[in-house]
Amino acid sequence: MSLDVAMITIDCSDPDALAGWWAEAVGGDVNAVAPGEFVMLARQSGPTLGFQKVPDPTPGKNRVHLDFHTADKEAEVARLVGLGARETGRHSFGPEFDWVVLTDPEGNAFCVAGG
Repeated sequence: MSLDVAMITIDCSDPDALAGWWAEAVGGDVNAVAPGEFVMLARQSGPTLGFQKVPDPTPGKNRVHLDFHTADKEAEVARLVGLGARETGRHSFGPEFDWVVLTDPEGNAFCVAGG
């Protein structure tokens, strides 16, 4: 048996707005399956992103987050911050591997690494 990752779903308070933000950040087509409750963002590469409404934000640190890689990390971080992301930290495992931690407008963490 084999499993393929079909979708990564993110809990949020406003799935329509958050799906729209992520569409601007990473591209894709927004499909409001149940407007205000569940929205999908289909992308040409990688899994679909799902956004589901939950009554309360998840307390504490995300247990799962998205990692992105780009050729120009600093330019991409600046673009995402310009869209409304917030930079929360920078980390590295030596000079060869470093990344920036950001949060989307609802506080969900994600990382950007690159050259």
